[in-house]
Amino acid sequence: MKKEKAKPKNSPPYSPTAGERAAIEKFFEEREKNAPAPRIKVEGNEITIDHPSELIGHLLVQNAFGSLDSAFVHGLLRQLAQATSGGSKINENELNFMVSFIKGIEPRDQIESTLAAQMAAVHMAFMKFIQHLPLIENLPQQDAAERAINKFSRTYVSQMEALKRYRSGGEQKVTVQHVSVNEGGQAIVGNVTQNPREAAPEKVPVKPPALTHSKTRPMEMIHETEAAPAAVERKSRK
Repeated sequence: MKKEKAKPKNSPPYSPTAGERAAIEKFFEEREKNAPAPRIKVEGNEITIDHPSELIGHLLVQNAFGSLDSAFVHGLLRQLAQATSGGSKINENELNFMVSFIKGIEPRDQIESTLAAQMAAVHMAFMKFIQHLPLIENLPQQDAAERAINKFSRTYVSQMEALKRYRSGGEQKVTVQHVSVNEGGQAIVGNVTQNPREAAPEKVPVKPPALTHSKTRPMEMIHETEAAPAAVERKSRK
């Protein structure tokens, strides 16, 4: 007779740790403040917004793209779909990723929205080259892929800097620091570069010799002979 398999005992429900509970609470708090982007559905290469209300779904997409222009929103959404298709079928997952990417940047106008869309496209291309890099077998293809990866990486950084400059309006921030100097001390403002070699001692300027006029009578010098009578006089007193 076959032995019956032992039925697994009912395990108690999992109890999350304190750190996990804090992460769950933070998730729901952030979700209430910033709702995720509406999901885009693709059926037969046709794009629709997955929301019970078509109007509310459309408004959510407009909010994600930072524009109130319906023509701009539909056009940008179609361009994103074409960027994921590769000329054939639209990739629904990649399209939703790019829409979520743009919403995360929180564009404030159409310029920021298009720049965010380009950043999403560059990131997708970068990751695709990274994915295929280990599968390349010959050296020329590997070199070409590495050059493309480096270009995409530099482009992405340049796009981030452009977005930062555009949002700041090109303004330069100046940081003022308060420096306390005690009595008798000195403060130096600016960059100070210390010379590793000891500085040579400063030379004391030597005054040039005084010049006398040729017509002026030179000063008489006192010789030892003039001092002799004084010495004789002292000797006689003794």
